[in-house]
Order: sequence, then structure tokens, then C-alpha cells
Amino acid sequence: MSLEEVRKKIDSIDQQLLRLLNERAELVHAVGEIKRKDDLDIYVPGREDQLLRKLAELNRAQNGRLTERAIRAIFREIMSAALALEDSLKIAYLGPAGSWTHQAAVNKFGHCVEYLAEATTEGVFGRVASQAADYGVLPIEHSTEGAVSHTLDHLADSSLQIYAEILWKADAAVMAQGANGMITEIHGRAQMLAHCRPWLVQSFPGAKLVESASSSAAAALAAQNASIAALGTPLSAELHGLRVIATSPREYSTQTRFIILGRRSGPPSANDNTMLLIHSRDRVGALMEVLQIFAARNINVRQIENRPTPCGTQARFFLEISGHHSDAPIQQAVTALEEHAVQVKTLGSYPAPGWVEER
Repeated sequence: MSLEEVRKKIDSIDQQLLRLLNERAELVHAVGEIKRKDDLDIYVPGREDQLLRKLAELNRAQNGRLTERAIRAIFREIMSAALALEDSLKIAYLGPAGSWTHQAAVNKFGHCVEYLAEATTEGVFGRVASQAADYGVLPIEHSTEGAVSHTLDHLADSSLQIYAEILWKADAAVMAQGANGMITEIHGRAQMLAHCRPWLVQSFPGAKLVESASSSAAAALAAQNASIAALGTPLSAELHGLRVIATSPREYSTQTRFIILGRRSGPPSANDNTMLLIHSRDRVGALMEVLQIFAARNINVRQIENRPTPCGTQARFFLEISGHHSDAPIQQAVTALEEHAVQVKTLGSYPAPGWVEER
């Protein structure tokens, strides 16, 4: 076929895609009406994950040229557009705009919903609690920095719960106005600069590494000075009109867990995790007794975090376990813990992530 004939075929397919997308939007609207009538959540993470996995499997079965990452990105934006039409979904996140949390939120919810930047963890919790936002996105664990204590402590004191989570693999981007040879300084967060220092020193010899309050602040400075580059997210480069001139090698990738904060737990998805807050007496064997109660019921304790309490006579543990809080074995374990004078608070049940987001 000639180039013109190929282009005509593409135009014809695009017309069909547009018609089908609008047909899909009408059906999503019907689903939204049913959900509003029955007071159900518009966004259901388990259903979303099931749909994306099914589409990826269909693509493989058809020997499609598109990668699984491409399929997920395309349909995430389709779902994002549908969510925006139905409920004008609002997502609060730990800012500023262009932060790693903002990037992870956009990768999860797409570009079509509304995003609300908050300067503090308290601000994100407040937005969701007051219903000014439908959900909040916050980091809960870094591969290089460990657990995020602010998020854990606020979960302990709040009635809000974890609704879903995001596993995010990040490659740092060096962004600037011009070419590599013009760069005399690279600005970024202290932790990221330290993590990427060997690569930056090798790739930008002679450039001074300067700590910044945030990657977004670094990008804003780079947008004003052609000799300054910023280390941050590709989203930050887009927001500040900068060009990504280098991306960190895979060995410098970091992984972060983010929670999607909601006003209730996620519904069962058949493959869930649950986070519990455990208060017990601070004595020898206290944690062992807790773990034995779960082991006796064949419940996998996936992770344990210890946080101090104002009262020195109690120990406080955050436990992530396999299963949904409504599962009978977990309910039995909670009852057994309470009979042993252990206080238990459910911080949320959410689908176990089967996909690592990245950009």
C-alpha cells in the first residue's frame, strides 16, 4: 500500500475507535447511575486491576504489537476520562505539583481527574476527611528511606482507611532548558542527589550538586536559569516546560509504596492485604504472642513496623497481613487478640498490587 492508503486506513480505524469509546462512555455512565443509587464507590481498584490484567492477556493472545505497559497506559486514560465524566473525581496528594507522589497519582488515575496539591500529610488527611477530595495519595514506604512515619502515625489517629495502594518504580530525570554542556549546577532533593551521585558525577563532570527543598522547587529554578538542571520527575519537566536531558540507569531506580487513602476499606478482590494497628503491653514475648495467633490460623504476616507511643507501657505495631479484614480467619484472629488484652484497629484492606507502576 502507498503512504496515502495507509493513512486512510488509520483514519477509518480512528473513526471506529471514537465511536466505540463514546459507546463505552454511555455504558460507564449507566454503571455510575447504578452505583450512585446503591451508594457504591465509583472507583473500585480490584475491578480496575482485573480489567487491565484481562486486557493484557487478550493482547498477548492476539500477538499484539503493543506492550503490556502500553495497553495499561492507554486504558488507564480511557478509564480516567470515564471517571472524570461520572463524578469529577478529586485526588489530594502530597505536593507540590510535580512531586513523586503527584507523578504516581497521575500514573494511577490518569490525566483527566482533578488533582489537589497539599503541602503536608495532615492536609491530605484533612481533604479526604472533609470530603473535599474523594481519595488521597501518600507515600508509606521508600526502598531507600524505609517506612514513612508521618503517614503511619496519621493512619493510627484517623478514621480514614487505606483503600488501595500503588507500587511505584522511579527513575530520576535530569531536566533543563538547554543542552548538557551548558549545565553548571544540578539541583534536587538531598536524598535523591545522594542516591544518584555516582551517575551524576560521571554524566555531568564539573556540575555542582545543590540540595533543594523539593524536586519541584529545583525544576522551577531550572526554568529560570539555563545553566541549572533539576533532578526530579518527568511530570515536573512537563509542568515547568523543561526538556529531559538524561534519565538515571536502572541500577539507580528506587521503589516506593503509596497508599490511596479513602473513607472506607476497599471491597474484597480475592487477593487482598490488610493493615492492622496492634497495641499490646510492652513486655517480653508480646510480639511473639501476636504472631502466634496469626500463624495458628494460617495467616501470613507480610510486614511489621514498630512505632513509639506516648505511653511507655505499651508497644505499637503496624502489621500488614494477607487477606481481607472480612475474611473469617482474620476476624477470628482479631477476636483472639482482643481476648488477650491486645487492642486492634483495622487501617484498611486493599488489593495486593500485581503490577509495578513506572514512568
